[in-house]
Amino acid sequence: MQTLTISMPATHFDTTVGPMGISWSGAAITGFTFVGGKLPPSVTPEPWVAAIIDRVHAHLGGIFQDFTTLPYAFAEVGDFQRQVYRQTLTIKAGSTCSYGDIARHIGHPPGASRAVGVALGANPWPLLVPCHRVVAADGKMTGFSGAGGIKTKLRLLALEGAQLFAE
Repeated sequence: MQTLTISMPATHFDTTVGPMGISWSGAAITGFTFVGGKLPPSVTPEPWVAAIIDRVHAHLGGIFQDFTTLPYAFAEVGDFQRQVYRQTLTIKAGSTCSYGDIARHIGHPPGASRAVGVALGANPWPLLVPCHRVVAADGKMTGFSGAGGIKTKLRLLALEGAQLFAE
């Protein structure tokens, strides 16, 4: 489970899928989390952060948002993770892809799918960087770092209209 960095400004807010939190530094988002357990200290969000929170509410309400251009603190993650997160941002609501697909798209063999899974397991921005849209090659659901794990992943995919089961 991701936790917010307490040394940076952070705020938490309720949503239809449970409490969430966002942290930032300067003009960059440093973390986004599905909050489980004790809530971190919360401050009033800056207007640009409040606008992101509004977009999250809209997304969870069925008005799907493209979070591609948000100001992520990509400098805080390694090169491989950054490549994985940028590729994951291209997966549109209602769609899924496999870990191997992401590996292939960033120039690695499908065998790098485990490394992609590790990077997504450490995703500092779940939901915004839609790691919930990444599934195993056979379509099976795998872990999700947000509170509620796979149950939350399935709920998000269903909300976005992804076809979850092939006949």
